[in-house]
Amino acid sequence: VQLVESGGGVVQPGGSLRLSCAASGFTFSFNYMSWVRQAPGKGLEWVSSIGSSGYTIYYADSVKGRFTISRDNAKNTVYLQMNNLKPEDTALYYCAKGPRGSYSEKGPGTQVTVSS
Repeated sequence: VQLVESGGGVVQPGGSLRLSCAASGFTFSFNYMSWVRQAPGKGLEWVSSIGSSGYTIYYADSVKGRFTISRDNAKNTVYLQMNNLKPEDTALYYCAKGPRGSYSEKGPGTQVTVSS
């Protein structure tokens, strides 16, 4: 299994970023995928999950209405569109294989920093 995140960066409050995660080494279209994050000095926090077909979606309350998860099974890629970013969204964002609480693998992460 290989998961490679990209798209992180530094953005001002209120800005947007789109994260991507390219997956390989397993049957992507059969699996739930999730995004999780870890802020400096804090534990891993679940952000969002998407079912294998893309129709079942869940969000943490902290990002609901601002983040959108999606997937393209033809490209073996899962995305996280992040709008109206806040300083508290600053974290290392990971793509993970599996639903909330049952991740089997995750990638190396991509850093998102929200700062003025």
